[in-house]
Amino acid sequence: MLCKDVLAVIENDYPAEYALEWDNAGLLAGRDDKEVESIYVAVDVTEEILREAAECGADLLITHHPLIFGGMKRITNQDFIGRRILELIRRDISYYAMHTNYDVLRMARLAADMLNLREQEVLDITCGTEGIGRIGRFENSVTLKQCCEEVKRTFGLEGVRVFGDLGGRTERIAVCPGSGKSVIKEALHRGADVLITGDIGHHDGIDAAAQGMAVIDAGHYGIEHIFAEDMRRYLEENLQGVRIMAAPVSHPFAAV
Repeated sequence: MLCKDVLAVIENDYPAEYALEWDNAGLLAGRDDKEVESIYVAVDVTEEILREAAECGADLLITHHPLIFGGMKRITNQDFIGRRILELIRRDISYYAMHTNYDVLRMARLAADMLNLREQEVLDITCGTEGIGRIGRFENSVTLKQCCEEVKRTFGLEGVRVFGDLGGRTERIAVCPGSGKSVIKEALHRGADVLITGDIGHHDGIDAAAQGMAVIDAGHYGIEHIFAEDMRRYLEENLQGVRIMAAPVSHPFAAV
């Protein structure tokens, strides 16, 4: 199966027009006419992921976060991004990123479903009726501490950071996988008791709590690691005769 045919299948369900205007999703390196027999799926392109993809004999690497984000005037071995791009090309591995188009059309809904949220709605509409984040309700209200435990259980986390009263009640839940600072205002406006997200700074967290909304910071990767396994299942269901592999969950930092 040619790379461009694989991408046509993906883009039928995850069209590029749903990506936010600042994003850089799509085929970022390699050939669209390459024959693809195996695909490796991961969240980020790191040296470890490149090595694993090569060892698995991957013809196509698909990640959530784009390796190439801002403008690049040169691709050389003198910086780490250039070295990774050169390695992809040297090994003839085509490289595709599906970032905010996946966020808008799948990521938050998947996370909300995993948390068993009811009465789900899009949190922040960005394209048509779709957008970033979801807001819904638990079947029954729980304390903020219990909500933290549910987040840890659902996403396989050892710990989370939390801003707010651990004994306070939570029922209306907003979830925005990845970096959620930009949706704090909308989550407050929509009456969320808690926002579950990542990459929350000190002032963002205490200011949200001061306005009556708790924040659970599960980490950027902490929730978004669900992308790899979800896309592995999607590709297996929609492609014939192609071997699909997903990177194992591996958090990029350790708390010591």
